[in-house]
Amino acid sequence: MRLIILSDPRKYLRKLADKERQRLISAILALPKGDVRPLVNEDSAFRLRVGDWRVMYHIKDGDIIIRKIGSRGDIYK
Repeated sequence: MRLIILSDPRKYLRKLADKERQRLISAILALPKGDVRPLVNEDSAFRLRVGDWRVMYHIKDGDIIIRKIGSRGDIYK
């Protein structure tokens, strides 16, 4: 299983403080473990909760593709 982080989430991670970035990266590397729930009305799409942060990803052909990272209030807009 490969982990692919798209360009927008990568840029978002770069802008975060070191402590927050490391916390998110550790949680992402531990996928599919963690506080993971499926997204409603989307096939193979999930969200990972890391404190007040959310990581939205989907699984395609056995690969985990990170498509969005954001704060709890902004990610679902």
